[in-house]
Amino acid sequence: MKKKILIFLFVLICVQAQSIETKIIHNIQNEIITNIDIKNEFKYLVALNNSLKELDEEKILNISNESAIREKIKKIEISKNFKEIKLNEDYSELLLKNIYSRLNLKSIDEFEIYLKSYDLKISDIKAKITIDALWNELITKKYSSKVVINEAAIKKELLRNSKIQSKEYQLSEIIFEVENKKEIQKKYKEVVKSINEIGFENSAATYSFSELAKIGGDIGWINENSLNNNIKKNISSLKVGEFTKPIILSNGILILKLINTKNSETTINIENELKKAINYERNRQLNQYSKIYYNKIKKNLDFNG
Repeated sequence: MKKKILIFLFVLICVQAQSIETKIIHNIQNEIITNIDIKNEFKYLVALNNSLKELDEEKILNISNESAIREKIKKIEISKNFKEIKLNEDYSELLLKNIYSRLNLKSIDEFEIYLKSYDLKISDIKAKITIDALWNELITKKYSSKVVINEAAIKKELLRNSKIQSKEYQLSEIIFEVENKKEIQKKYKEVVKSINEIGFENSAATYSFSELAKIGGDIGWINENSLNNNIKKNISSLKVGEFTKPIILSNGILILKLINTKNSETTINIENELKKAINYERNRQLNQYSKIYYNKIKKNLDFNG
C-alpha cells in the first residue's frame, strides 16, 4: 500500500510539473507503462467522462493507473492474435463518431478542437479505440459459441407487446466482482457508499469491469421488451435517479441506475427491437467472458510494479 501511495504521489508531481521526467511505473511481460502513459490515460478518461473532474486528482490517477494496466495487457494479448493492430478506416471513423456524438459534438472537426483542450489528438483516441475494438473482436471469436440467447422467447415477448404502449429506459450500469456470495452485500454497500459520495458515473469508472466504465457506465436508451425478465423486474419500480439492488449475473454483480424513462405508443418494429435485444444480451454475456479471459491472462503474465 505504501509503495502504491508513493507511486501515485510521484505521478501526481510529474503531472503537475512543467518538465516531466519519464519514469517506468510498471513492467508487464517486458512491456513498460510510464508516468507519461498514466498522465495521458488521465487526460483521455477525463475527456470522455467529464464527471471525473469532480474527483480529486489522486483518485483519478488511481483509475487511470488501472486503466493503463488493462490496456497494456489487452494490447499484449492482441499482438499474439492479430497480424497488425489496425482497424478498417470506415469502422474507425464510425467509432470516433459514436464518441463525439455522445459528447454532443457535431463533427470530427469539433471533436479535434475539443481534444486540444485536453492536450490530446484524434490519433490518440484512434489508438485507444483500436485496442478496445480488437479486444472485443478477440473475445467474440473465442466465446461467441458459448453465448446462449433464447431468440424465440425474446421475439414472443416482443410480439405480445408490439401494439400496446411500451416504456423505454435510459440506463447506466456498474458490474463488479465478488469472490463468493457472502461478499455480495459487503461489496454492494461499499459501492453504494461510493455512489453517495462521488456519484454513480464516477463509481462506475472506479468499480465496474464493464467496457462502458470509461464513459460512466452509460448504456443509453433501451426498450423494456429488449430486457430479460430479471432485469426488467428490478428496474420497473425505480424512480428516475434511483438504482437497483444487486442483480446476480453468472460472473459478476450488476447495479443499474435509471437515468430517465419515456413511453412509446407507436407499434414496435419487431425486427429492429429483436436485433437490439439480441445485441444487448450478447454483449452482456460477452462482457462477462471478457473479464474471465482478462483475469486468466493477467494471472499468467510477468508483472512488476
